[in-house]
Amino acid sequence: MGAHPPSTRVPGSQAMSDRPHAGPERPASPLVERTGIEIVPESDRTARPRDLFWPWFAANVSVFGMSYGSFVLGFGISFWQATLVSVIGIVVSFLLCGLIAIAGKRGSAPTMVLSRAAFGVHGQKVPGIVSWLTSIGWETFLAIMAVLATATVISRLGGDGDSVLLKIAATVIVAALIVTASVLGYHTIMKLQSVLTWITGAVTILYIVLAIPHIDLGAVLALPSGTIGQVVGALVMVMTGFGLGWINIAADWSRYQRRTASDGAIVAWNTIGGSVAPVLLVVFGLLLGGSDPALAEGIAADPIGALETLLPVWVLVPFLLTAVLALVSGAVLGIYSSGLTLLSLGIRIPRPSAAAIDGLILTFGTVWVVFWAQDFLGPFQSFLITLGVPLASWAGILIADILRRRRDYDEDALFDPRGRYGAWDWTSIGTLVVASIVGWGFVVNGFAEDAAWNNWQGYLLGIVGGREGDWAYANLGVFFALVLSFLVTWFARAGRIRQQEAS
Repeated sequence: MGAHPPSTRVPGSQAMSDRPHAGPERPASPLVERTGIEIVPESDRTARPRDLFWPWFAANVSVFGMSYGSFVLGFGISFWQATLVSVIGIVVSFLLCGLIAIAGKRGSAPTMVLSRAAFGVHGQKVPGIVSWLTSIGWETFLAIMAVLATATVISRLGGDGDSVLLKIAATVIVAALIVTASVLGYHTIMKLQSVLTWITGAVTILYIVLAIPHIDLGAVLALPSGTIGQVVGALVMVMTGFGLGWINIAADWSRYQRRTASDGAIVAWNTIGGSVAPVLLVVFGLLLGGSDPALAEGIAADPIGALETLLPVWVLVPFLLTAVLALVSGAVLGIYSSGLTLLSLGIRIPRPSAAAIDGLILTFGTVWVVFWAQDFLGPFQSFLITLGVPLASWAGILIADILRRRRDYDEDALFDPRGRYGAWDWTSIGTLVVASIVGWGFVVNGFAEDAAWNNWQGYLLGIVGGREGDWAYANLGVFFALVLSFLVTWFARAGRIRQQEAS
């Protein structure tokens, strides 16, 4: 798809006051990125598609990826089924991120601003709120994992893992790293990720070498095959845990790309950067989890702490640093983008302040869970399952919208409710609502005892065998919401998109 010069403002419309000024009109700081949700000026668009490899690889080369091997086997499927599911789920989910990233190159704005072309300038706030809540939730989870991993390893080294001072120190360090990098912004994060890639990659390889003797191929290959429903459930979980978990921020990292950059190259480098490490890590995790049922059970309760039990004491400190840095790396990407999403909702503050606010929310959430919450994991995962359905619907709508377009975005209209994209696109909003209702009907809250307040989903599961059948925990609702929204948008909005581009 060839790129065209950006369209001019719709005749007769006025630039509204909510459009931020572009970068050249104010001095740029060499340290702190000041660009918020405004269009990135041409002079700053110097990135190349291969530069996208670093943030995606660094955020996903984590030993936590090995834990997903046990999660996948938990669906009751064989090693070969699990391997196929993992490879397809990871690659396809990051491929979808790559498709969203095309919009960043075409519009030079954050994902949730570009999404206004599909939902309208004001209508975009509906999925924007869902996106912001999801990002905050996931990044808080990563920070919590980093703090708990620190406590676990310190205990193994002979220290007091339950020490309040230790947990306070770990929380302060983790939160400071995440918030500082997020506030500094794009250029600092890109440099940071390129460094973290080598550090985390090297120690992860060392972990694999040391853990290989624990693999029992006989036990792994003896795992029985599962049903189609179990396979699909594992596939949806993998897609949701990897690429779909990042899809609402995918264009944030491609908005600095040259306007002449190849769409195919952007998709390819997003997909390669995001998927190459998780594919290897999850497959190795399958070998570990399939070799030792006790290890697989321990991973379910303590994903990172259980993995360190396979290591000699001398490597625990490098393992801890790598695990924490990898989790921090992922959280940095999320908090940076959640700050941009906050701005897209109409909050009028500088980008560094938005990142700092989201970082403070992350810090408070981490402190609450680490020190006071008695019951967190179940309700939290139940909450994310609920948000995952409308987020999948949003992704289907935006991907169809991007693939239908042949021109760059009208940059002024993205900030003008009287422009060609309008204030509200009721077709997209209606599709999001209907697809979410359908999707929620086909997911089930697996934490009913811990999150009874959220046990209203699954009201359509009777169609596929009820809450006790093989399909009950396949999370079909996520898949249905994604595909249904894509198909409806592809056909229902084709004329509207042609009209917008002809204006």
